Amino acid sequence: MQAAALQGGFSDPAPEAARAFRALLNALARPGTVERVAGARPPAPLSVAAGVVLLTLVDRGTPLHLAPSHDRPELRDWIAFHTGAPLVPAEAAAFALGDWAALVPLDRFATGTPDYPDRSATLIVEVSALAPATHRLTGPGIREAAMLRLPGARPPARLPLGLDLILTCGDSLAGLPRSTRAEAL
Repeated sequence: MQAAALQGGFSDPAPEAARAFRALLNALARPGTVERVAGARPPAPLSVAAGVVLLTLVDRGTPLHLAPSHDRPELRDWIAFHTGAPLVPAEAAAFALGDWAALVPLDRFATGTPDYPDRSATLIVEVSALAPATHRLTGPGIREAAMLRLPGARPPARLPLGLDLILTCGDSLAGLPRSTRAEAL
């Protein structure tokens, strides 16, 4: 393990994780809302926001898949030291991390079962920008409509089954739960 892997985590874990968790909850409860986060300094190509998501939601009991865009030794070491998350193939992942092109096809990821819809994967998608908007969002948590830049088309959810997305760019993130409908502009 490289010495650099030992750095870049939260400097004050409890309050930083609490603030990050609140931002994540707000982003997922209000799809299309962009939240700014801070505290992580992960190795490239991981953004600050993606690092914060990992530090907040992933631990030793959370199977994580690294897409080829992010499967690098320095990132593996950073994740091992700061979260302890086991790295797994896409089919076994609770969380997956990468850019859109490296994550597709999405049908490799668990979408839950009728009895256990919560056993689906959450994709942490690194994007180059969250604006300008490419899609109109509607659904729970959105008053009338919200606008957001999405990296591509996801298959329609068969609610309550589906994938949840957390889009990350720099120090910003946005949530796209499976219940959100996205219509290209």
